[in-house]
Amino acid sequence: MPTGLVRFVVPGTSSKFRCGGLSVELQTARLVAGHCSTELVTYRERSPDHPFLEDCLRSEPPDPTVLWIVSWGFDVPHLIHRLRRHRVAYHAHSSGYGFQLPPGLPVLAVSRNTLGYWGDRAPCNPLHLVPNALEASWLDRGARGSSEPRPIDVLVQARKTSRYVLTQLVPSLRRIGLRVEVQSGWVDDLVDLFNQSTVYLYDSADYWRGRGVSEGFGLPPLEAMACGCVVFSSLNHALADHCDPGRMVHQIGCGRLLFDQKRIQEAVNDPVGWRPPASELNLLLQNCSSEELLPRWVAALAQLDALHSTEGPLLRSAPTWQLRLQQRFQRIRRVVNRFPGWPSS
Repeated sequence: MPTGLVRFVVPGTSSKFRCGGLSVELQTARLVAGHCSTELVTYRERSPDHPFLEDCLRSEPPDPTVLWIVSWGFDVPHLIHRLRRHRVAYHAHSSGYGFQLPPGLPVLAVSRNTLGYWGDRAPCNPLHLVPNALEASWLDRGARGSSEPRPIDVLVQARKTSRYVLTQLVPSLRRIGLRVEVQSGWVDDLVDLFNQSTVYLYDSADYWRGRGVSEGFGLPPLEAMACGCVVFSSLNHALADHCDPGRMVHQIGCGRLLFDQKRIQEAVNDPVGWRPPASELNLLLQNCSSEELLPRWVAALAQLDALHSTEGPLLRSAPTWQLRLQQRFQRIRRVVNRFPGWPSS
C-alpha cells in the first residue's frame, strides 16, 4: 500500500528549537509535499498549528499508509520505541550518537558520510542518500557571478567556529588591515550578508569533535559558494562530500597561522582567482536544488513502500562481538594449522 502521508517528527517549531536540524526538517517537509501529503508533528512543545505526538498515538491506530520520520539525534531511540507499532524511517543528519537501529528500519541519510556510517553499523537496513536541498533564495539571489568589490573582506559566523579562528586568525587578519565581520546574532537576510562578503571562514571540526557527533551536511560553505564567496573550511565529516580542498574550497587551520593569513589575504585581493571553477560550482549547486532532490525522495519512498509490502522475516546483520570472535577463532586456527603433523582444515 503506497504512502499517503509523511509525518516529520520534531521537538517543536518555536525559536527555542531554532537550529540547522529544524530548518532541514521544515525544508524537507516542504520538498516532499511536492510528491505527497506531509505534516509536522511535535513531541516536546505543543503548537496550535501542528499535532502533538502523544495525542496522535492515543487517538489513531497504526496506519500502513502513514510514514513517520524521526531525526532528532539523541531523541531517536525514544521516538522509535514510542512509534514501534507504526511505520518509521530515520532521517539521519549527524552520526556518532552510538545507538543501534532495529532491523529493517530505513535510514534516509543526508550525506555520504552519514550513509557510510550506517552502512557499517546497519548494513541490512534499507539505506538511501537524500542530500539536503538549498533554499531557492541562495540559488536565485546568490551573487556568485559578480566581480564587484564587497564591503566585508572576511565573514565569520561565531557559532561552531573554532577558538583558533576567533582568538588567533581573526585578530591577525585585522592587524594586516582586512575588514573582518564576526556575525553572532540573528540576521534577517543571510543571502545579503554573504553577498557582501569576499571570503567566508568555516571551521567546525573542534565544535563537533567536542560533542562526539558529526557535521551532518555542512550547508554554510555551500551557501557561501552560492553567493560567490571564497570559502576556507575544515574538512570534517560531511563537509568532505562537497568541499574538495584546493578546488571548491581551501582548507583552514592548515599548518601555520601565517600560511592561513597569507592565503586569505591573497583571496581577498583576487577572489575570482580563488573561487571554484564556475562549471563545477554550478553543477554542485544544481545537484542541491529542490528540482534535483525531489526525485530522490520519490524513489526512496517508492522503495520503502515496496519493502513494506514484501512478506518474510527481516534480514539482520551479525553483532560486532560475534564477528570479532569469529575472526579471532580463524586466526587461532591458522596458527594451529602451521604445527607439524596437525591436520589442516
